[in-house]
Amino acid sequence: MSKQPKYRQLADALRREIDNGTHPPGSRLPSESELSARFDASRNTVRSGLSLLVAQGLITSSQGLGYEVAKHEVFELNASRFENLEFPQSGDAYSTDVTNAGRRPHQTFRVEMLPAPNDVAERLKVSAGTTAVLRFCHRYVDDVPWSTQATYYPSWLVDASPRLAEPGDIEEGTTRYLASRGIEQVGYFDEIAARMPTPEEARLLEIGAGVPVMLWTRTGYSADRPIRCTITTFRGDLNRMNYEIGELSARNETA
Repeated sequence: MSKQPKYRQLADALRREIDNGTHPPGSRLPSESELSARFDASRNTVRSGLSLLVAQGLITSSQGLGYEVAKHEVFELNASRFENLEFPQSGDAYSTDVTNAGRRPHQTFRVEMLPAPNDVAERLKVSAGTTAVLRFCHRYVDDVPWSTQATYYPSWLVDASPRLAEPGDIEEGTTRYLASRGIEQVGYFDEIAARMPTPEEARLLEIGAGVPVMLWTRTGYSADRPIRCTITTFRGDLNRMNYEIGELSARNETA
């Protein structure tokens, strides 16, 4: 006999059924009374088991509608090609990647002049509190919140590239715009982390209970100094990132 509490046994059984497709994404789970009878458990025990699955982001609950298996239509981002000028783009990297995947991009912008946060100032190698331009994007894929992206540019760079401080989109993408001004990004340093969302992140990305965010911080460099720091915050349940490093011709060969 299992030593686990009954609510955990119930949650484990339902998790296995979600994993094997018995309850596919978007389907409703049996009612609390049906689960109570199936597992010979009290209503409170059933609710505790279901609450555990909600906290893990596997199911959602709606007042009067019961419990539904979470939908996870994952978008895959190739981080090696993102903003790489060697690959063809019809616009900025986000719009190009989403469109090429057969999905529909949409984003909103705001632009601010503000003191660079300490961690950003350190990455940009400027003094703490130095003024920077923040270009903030709230991005969607098929009308579902996908990510937020906060890019900080040091003030010296804005003086040389004034469109960075203008509101609205830069159609060709900021990396291409800077290259056209003679400021080429020749390399970048990526940092990837995960944590639970802040209340503001949960609101902007419409994140349910138990779903973490993935933080992708990319610091871009010209030949002699940092030129920008971009912090992208993704919904952890709807995104997957990959990199291509080295010669990968064997990866595409059939057996």
